[in-house]
Amino acid sequence: MSYKIKFDKFFSYSFSLDCVIFGYENGKIHALLIKRAMEPYLGEWAIPGDLVYPDEDLSDAASRILTELTKVEGVMLHQGQTFGKPDRHPQGRVITNAYFALVRKEKINAVADSWAEEVKWLPIREIPQLAFDHNEIIESTFELLCQKLKREPLCFDLLPEKFTLNQMQQLYEYSMDSVLDKANFRKKVKPIPLINVNEKQKNVKHRPANLFKFDSVLYSKLVEEENFLFRM
Repeated sequence: MSYKIKFDKFFSYSFSLDCVIFGYENGKIHALLIKRAMEPYLGEWAIPGDLVYPDEDLSDAASRILTELTKVEGVMLHQGQTFGKPDRHPQGRVITNAYFALVRKEKINAVADSWAEEVKWLPIREIPQLAFDHNEIIESTFELLCQKLKREPLCFDLLPEKFTLNQMQQLYEYSMDSVLDKANFRKKVKPIPLINVNEKQKNVKHRPANLFKFDSVLYSKLVEEENFLFRM
């Protein structure tokens, strides 16, 4: 790079945040999308995102942007990867940071607001062409999630509070894009502190399965006292 570039050029970029919200339903991991009601990419689907205000902290900006566009509040957003190709935004140099959250989809009431015309959930592997480089952002963030699912108990942030072991297996099958052997999966699950709540599924066409809850208190104790490692 030439040292003759004027110093003020380094202060002419914009910074944005894009919020990738993951949910789980019917054996598939979904992402929350908005339809843009403004240029650029008017009428196209995208991740909820916007520019950061000059005096705004990044985590505060992520929460604000998500709420302004979808009315979703109170979710824990985690900082992910940064995307900064010079031509990723048609109106100028915009560097963006992806934030992501894992939610229980049935508890989230997303409603389009501000310049979002519509919101919808779509399974990760069924997402069409999006605005900007948002396909790349979703794919990279989903890959990061899949890696974390193997070594952290994040699956319980996506599953219903009371879930079946089959639901848990389906979530991992979707994340790994492969069919897992039931016996081997149950063997891997056995060390994880799960509570049988002595309830069964309701309103299902097949034989109702037992419901379980994740014992987060016991898990924390195992990690602290016995160096328990979560491995899937």
